[in-house]
Amino acid sequence: MAAIHPKFVRQNRSVDKRVGEAWRKPRGIDNKQRVMLKWAGALPCIGYRSAKDTRGMRHGKNLVVIHNEAELAKCNAKTDHVYFGSTVGKKKRAVLLEQAKKAGVHILNPKVRK
Repeated sequence: MAAIHPKFVRQNRSVDKRVGEAWRKPRGIDNKQRVMLKWAGALPCIGYRSAKDTRGMRHGKNLVVIHNEAELAKCNAKTDHVYFGSTVGKKKRAVLLEQAKKAGVHILNPKVRK
């Protein structure tokens, strides 16, 4: 089991309203986080990477994007989690949901977007 990495917080996120949550590498000359002071928060680095055999998985299953019936037919219910591509519309999504239910495949984004 891999260790859980810390939440990488952007510097001054809690101080300044304008600063968003998206990670940015600290680059200032006197930046405490860049110098890696422990209290300033962790920096993302290669040491936090997950194991090669589990990388990209969710709950121990592979993530598969589907757009049509043929791609859904290739999916395995035991090893794959499925989610619809962004271009799949309302009608096709309903058809694919029915087929996935029959096959026992778990859909991660079953709701129709508005």
